[in-house]
Amino acid sequence: MSKPTLLVLYGSQTGTAQDTAQRIGRQARRRHLQVQVLPLDSYVVANLISESLVVFVCATTGQGDPPDNMKNFWRFIFRKSLPVGSLGRLDCAIMGLGDSSYPKFNFVAKKLHKRLLQLGAGMLLPVGLADDQHDLGSDAVVDPWLTSFWEKVFALYPSLAGVIPMREDEPLPPTYTFHFLDDVKEKTDDRLRIPMEQTVPSQSHPFPARLVSNRRVTDMLHFQDVRHIEFDITGSNVEFAAGDVVMMRPCNFPEDVQQFCQLLRLDPEARFTLRATDNTAVPARLPQPCTVRHLVESYLDIAAVPRRSFFELLSTFATNELEREKLIELSSAAGQDELHSYCNRPRRTALEVLADFPHTTAELKVDYLLDLFPDIQPRSFSIASSLQAHPHRLQILVAVVSYKTKMYKPRRGLCSTWLASLDPAQGEVYVPLWVKKGTMRFPKEKDTPVIMVGPGTGVAPFRSALQERIAEGKNANVLFFGCRSERKDFYLRTEWEEMMKTGRLNLFTAFSRDQEEKVYVQHRVRDNAELMWDLIANRSACFYIAGNAKEMPTGVCDALKEVFQQQGGMSAEDAEQMLAAMERTGRFQSETWS
Repeated sequence: MSKPTLLVLYGSQTGTAQDTAQRIGRQARRRHLQVQVLPLDSYVVANLISESLVVFVCATTGQGDPPDNMKNFWRFIFRKSLPVGSLGRLDCAIMGLGDSSYPKFNFVAKKLHKRLLQLGAGMLLPVGLADDQHDLGSDAVVDPWLTSFWEKVFALYPSLAGVIPMREDEPLPPTYTFHFLDDVKEKTDDRLRIPMEQTVPSQSHPFPARLVSNRRVTDMLHFQDVRHIEFDITGSNVEFAAGDVVMMRPCNFPEDVQQFCQLLRLDPEARFTLRATDNTAVPARLPQPCTVRHLVESYLDIAAVPRRSFFELLSTFATNELEREKLIELSSAAGQDELHSYCNRPRRTALEVLADFPHTTAELKVDYLLDLFPDIQPRSFSIASSLQAHPHRLQILVAVVSYKTKMYKPRRGLCSTWLASLDPAQGEVYVPLWVKKGTMRFPKEKDTPVIMVGPGTGVAPFRSALQERIAEGKNANVLFFGCRSERKDFYLRTEWEEMMKTGRLNLFTAFSRDQEEKVYVQHRVRDNAELMWDLIANRSACFYIAGNAKEMPTGVCDALKEVFQQQGGMSAEDAEQMLAAMERTGRFQSETWS
């Protein structure tokens, strides 16, 4: 039997599945195997019938949904018309990446496994179910799973037995090579161009929306800076409904870009073109030619906490013995505790790691930058406005992330800090964005009441829903809003009061720190048990939760089940079943984030 060609297909939302897929690709190259690593939607899925060896690496997002870059594949693979047994010649393996704090843990990988078996594929080993909640992250499952995977591949293809793998400390060839242009530095315009043809904005063609206003909505003395930001989307073809999300990619901070260029002795104004070393496509987001500044500012994710693969590649450049030993330890399976306390716990950035390993950084070849650093991932925000109330406008509510760790500098959220820094008073500012369908759906019927629980910035999608519903004459609306203090962080208070005055909203508030005993939204749901039961049991109301995934959603669900027991005279089991039935029929929906 000849050497197989390995195909690694991934569905990734935040980059973790992509990183794992690329790691499998590197391991294959070290074993001298032909390998191709692709996002699922970039692969012609009809070709699966002629593949012999495939690894699927799939994350699960939201409420058990597939990531954006595998949605087309997902629709295709579940077509009823696909013949049973059509994948009879395929041997494959599935690695799922999930988070066990969500109810539909690794749902995509499990469902895909079931479907591929139906279509006749052979499974080399059980599905890997990696868990982000594990102390050592997903690698705690990925490491042993990969060892088993290679054992199975070598058993299946005896011709590989004599292959001597490359040493781990040998760098693989880079994916791209940089070709610097040594002509006179003329000004390269790296800005996003407005596409002439009227397409609907997307990840590959975002719309440069003008920033109209950027207003702080928390008291100046409050610890948290929350912004209400408005964009002008005139002429964009952008359409959205309540529950939809807007996507955007942040830029790195100017001082970080400067430090990065100094550490690597790069001239920010130098211009280059990229060439792929194999059949990989050059990233479409990078203009050709491109300046070093644009690459570092808008593309390389230098402010993220680096993954283990970063240390693995960095160690291959180390000539300083001490640095080399440390990098090898941090990238080994045995050193994952050490990596966790060095990197993950203090949230140390990739840029800070480069500064900690100066000898190795000085040896780093520019050609490897795109292998070493992932690209900046898009961030998503619930849209907080409705086109009916604000035509040609799109608004969001953003909490600026800033916190202390043992690191000297406070940690900052890249996107929220970048957005907060944009000031339309300093001249015109444009943010490239596009819109994505959200998971929440609101009822079409005029008389169906909605109950919305949105503490903190979780209220954003409900502001959009309320503006939309009121414009459509749907006035049966209940909102539970919670924050710390009525005076300091009661967002959009005047708007809610206006809606109450005109009889279009019933508002219940929970200000957790304004009294001795902490009061949260779940307490307010319990306090209004009679109203809740009447709306849900007699008027078929829909119930929504949005906000932080920590304790709040569980607390609200428990309060709701108590309402069913107390008001409906149900047993705990019946209350549980009633909530499950509401979820199945879309009458109970939640959108939470960690």
